[in-house]
Formats: sequence, C-alpha cells, structure tokens
Amino acid sequence: MTSRIPVALRRVANRFRRIGRAPVRIWYHPEYRLPLAGAEGVLGIEPRRADFVVGYLVDAGAIDEQVLQRPRRIAYSELSLVHTPELLERLHDVAELARVFAMDPSEFRVDEVLRSIRLACGGTLAATEWALLKRSNAFNLLGGFHHAGPKRGGGLCPVNDIATAVAVLRTRGFRGKVNVIDLDAHPPDGTSECFAGDERVWIGSISGTDWGPLPNVDETVLPSGSGDSVYLATLGALLSRMPRADLYFVLAGGDVLAGDRMGGLGLTLDGARQRDLMVSWYVGDQACVWLPAGGYHADAWKLLAGSVLACGLGSDAPIVANYDPLRSRFARIGQSLDRGELEGLTELTLNDLLGDLRVQQGTRRFLGFYTEDGCEYALARYGILRQLERLGYSDFEVELDEGGSGDRMRLFGHAGAARHLLVECVAEIKRPEEVLFVNWLTLRNPRAQFSARRPKLPGQEHPGLGLAREAGELLNRIAERLQLAGVAFRPASYHLAYAARHDASFSDPGRQGRFEALMRDLKHLPLLEASTKVATGQVLLDGKPYVWEADLMVHWHKVPGDVDLDQRRAQIREAREAAHFVLAPMPDVRATRSEV
Repeated sequence: MTSRIPVALRRVANRFRRIGRAPVRIWYHPEYRLPLAGAEGVLGIEPRRADFVVGYLVDAGAIDEQVLQRPRRIAYSELSLVHTPELLERLHDVAELARVFAMDPSEFRVDEVLRSIRLACGGTLAATEWALLKRSNAFNLLGGFHHAGPKRGGGLCPVNDIATAVAVLRTRGFRGKVNVIDLDAHPPDGTSECFAGDERVWIGSISGTDWGPLPNVDETVLPSGSGDSVYLATLGALLSRMPRADLYFVLAGGDVLAGDRMGGLGLTLDGARQRDLMVSWYVGDQACVWLPAGGYHADAWKLLAGSVLACGLGSDAPIVANYDPLRSRFARIGQSLDRGELEGLTELTLNDLLGDLRVQQGTRRFLGFYTEDGCEYALARYGILRQLERLGYSDFEVELDEGGSGDRMRLFGHAGAARHLLVECVAEIKRPEEVLFVNWLTLRNPRAQFSARRPKLPGQEHPGLGLAREAGELLNRIAERLQLAGVAFRPASYHLAYAARHDASFSDPGRQGRFEALMRDLKHLPLLEASTKVATGQVLLDGKPYVWEADLMVHWHKVPGDVDLDQRRAQIREAREAAHFVLAPMPDVRATRSEV
C-alpha cells in the first residue's frame, strides 16, 4: 500500500529517533470522540481531535505505545466531591445534556455521551497523579471543562474535571498549592465557582469574551483579533504575577486561533506554540497537567499536537502542513489487517484495505470485489460500526444489489424494534477514465431530527451521521485497492462541493474557477446559509440568479498524463477573476395596513 505520510513528516520522525524521547505521558481513549453526529457542523468542533493528535505523534516517531495511557471512568463518588447530587442526577436527563451542549435532544444517547465525559475526567485525575509523582508534564487529550460549576453544567462542560481531580487528591492528603492557567478563549466561570474560597488555588485567565468579574480569578479580557504580539505580552504580564505552586493545570485552549468559530483572539499556530513554551518556562520542573479545553477550528488538533511536541517532548518541529491525519489513520489500519483475524475469509492479503474478499463464483460482490461480509468487516475495522453503535444502532446488516446506475451497497442498523437504512452507496468503475464514479452516497441518522441549530441542508432527507470524511476516505481506499486513478462524483449542492474542496476539483477548469469565485464571494456566510441561497436562486451572476452546476469533480490519485497543469491553473485563474457573485437584494417586507 502506498504510504500517506509526507516526506517532511518522515524527516521529523528521523529526528526524534536521533534525539530520543522525553519522559512524558499522554492520556487518550478512542472514545474521547463525543458521539454527537451534528457536533462538527453545528458547533464547529473537530470530534476527531484526540485521534488526530495521537496519529500525528505516532507517525512522527515522537511517541510509542508506552507513552499512551488509557483512562478509567471517573466514579460518581469522586464527582460528588465537587458537584451536587441534583446536578449529577440531571446529567442523565437528555434535555439537560442537550442544554449543556446546545444541540437537539434527538442527537443524544445519554450513556455514551457520559461515558466520554467520565473517561475524560478519569484521564485528568490519572494525569494529575502521574504529574505529581514524577514532577513532570502530563497531557490529557480531552478535558478542561471549565464552565461547569458545583450546581450546574454549561458551555459543553457537564462537570469540572480539574476541580474533581484536586478534590480527590485532597481526600488523599494533598495540601499543596494549585495554579490553574486558563488559556481557553472563554472565561473560567465554573472553575471559579468550584474553587470559591479556597486560598490554596490561584486562577489566571486570558479571555476574548467579557462575562463580568469572576471571584478569585486574575483575568485579562482582550479585544477580538488581538493577535500574537498583544496576546504574548499580556500572557507574560499574567505569568509574572502568578505565585509559585506545587501543581499546575494549563488549559491550552485551541479556540485562540484566528478564524475559530467561537474564539476570536486571532493567534497563529506559531503564536500558540510560543504561548505554550512561555507557560512551560514559567512552570519549570513542577508537576503540570495540560488540557485541550475548547477548539472550534479545523487546525485545533495541530495546536494540541504542538503543545505536546514543545512542552512534553522539547521539540520545536512545526506541524507538517500537508499531513492528513484521517487519511494516515486509515492507511495504518489497512496495514494492520491480519489474515488470522478474518476467521475463514481466506482471500485477503495484508495490503488490502477493505478486504479483497473474492470467493466462489456467483457470490454478489460490490464493484466485483467486496462481499457483504467483506463490507461489514471493513466497516468494523475502520471504526465506522463502533461510531454507529454509540449513536444508538446495532445488529448491522449489509445488502448488495444493482442500483440502476452501478453497484449498490446499503448498510442497515437496528434501534429499538425498527430497522433503519444508515448508509447507501451506488458506484461504478468508469472506463476509459479508470475512476471510481460515485453516483449516489447518503449517510443518514433517522433517529435524529432537524432543528433550528441543525437545519435541513439542500437535498437532505435526514440529519447526517457525522461520518462524511470517513466515507470519503473509504472510497479513496477502494479506488486505491482497485488501482484506479481517482474518485469522481457530481455534487448536487454547493455544500457538497465545498466539503470536497481540499481533495477534489471540477474536471473543467472554467467550472473550477467559477466555484472558487463563488467560495470567495460567499465566504462571509455560514455554509448552511450559503448553500441555501445558492439552491434558492438568491445568488446572482451577471445580474441573473445563478443555477448550481452539478458538474464532474474528481479526486485524482494519479493525474492523467495529458493534463497540462500550468495551462489548467491559468484557465482556473482566468475564470475565477472573471466571475463575480453577489447576493440578490432583500425584498421590501414592509407591510401596509389596509384602512377599514
């Protein structure tokens, strides 16, 4: 199988092998990914953040298996040291969790959401214990729930993991001083409440939002877009006021980055790295627990990985720009396939990503290769079925048949007494282009509902599963396994083309140029609003309603030899500069009242 690790990342890995690894521990669990299918679209959260960080550090050769620690779920008796019984009981009410996470109640499976939260809290406690024992840095890749107070949750924080960890240690005799350095872009209101009156705890914070004065918090509120230099100068002043302590918690918030949906402080990745290094220098050789807190930007995982590299491993290596963590993860899974695990599926080799499950003649196969069992096996190995289980589905069944315009694969799951269609894909191999052509792909979560926060996108019948990127990578694996040149499709809506923009482009350079112009001119709108306006004719081109062009998009694995890339770029640029999209004027909705 072709390696997906960029050359630059291999150089980083070689460097780590030369210099060795620093003693650090990282707490992580695959179920740190919250089972909320709409979280990415509604909240801007990258639910795979912890997975991406681990994948990058492994590929870079920065860590090995001994560094990664699995947390246990925090006990309710431990949470009760901080939180009231009433709050802990309310957490089992789906309406309460929906309020805390600002999402529709239909998105929630309470036990699975609480499992992720309790694992994260257990990770913070274990990291704290280890940091105190070794007087070193420890990292927990989910945590920093600083908006939860003793009696309430809020702001995506059902409970407070920092206060719980300190409370547990206090019951064991720890009497040391604690500093909480909160560098999330939002104020630590819940942490302030949890430590109210505790003179052994100092809380310092730099925020981008003013929620009013917080008791026992040394807080500085910066204006939106402050940027690196202002932020770092403010941080230096805060740290110079910080007292010495026996234990430090650092909330290395990912929402400080420029372009973050909820932050607004305007830092670059380099500025965030300097932030973490400055904190690390002030903390010195004391026990320190690093937590990710918030992050609503596609690069939030890069900031967290950079925190581990700089403050845990002493590396100044930047995050490699063209590394795709999901693609690399799927490649690693493919390489790990073991013939002995297949239990009777005898035609699979270790290089097969989806399982080359060719069996006796007459067995129906998707694209001529994949049996029903083979598809189910692949979906299990790539973690898709586990994510669907966490959304409330079980007893999965794969069915293969003809889809009218290609081979059709459908995945069904059961919930309660009902059988639901979750995934449907119709695809064929196009000749002579030698591409995998996807005629139809739907990922649907029929147990969820559209809401004001998660409204219906053009063409949707049900809310999605939050697995679109995984589905795209599986299609790439199929094309690679079948030695095809790429994956092609015709996006029926603007948002579908937008989602594929990093890997795929329109085959026609003029169409690609117009698409880039459309993205440029609609960048001030949320994606949902932009897609809706395009679909309903509220976007004008040359004074007329623009009709969406569902032309061919291709993710080329091997660019055709007859394509002149320089000429194509010039044609795209010319079309982009020639097209200018504007929004249609809003109608005059002022009503006149008739005289009676």
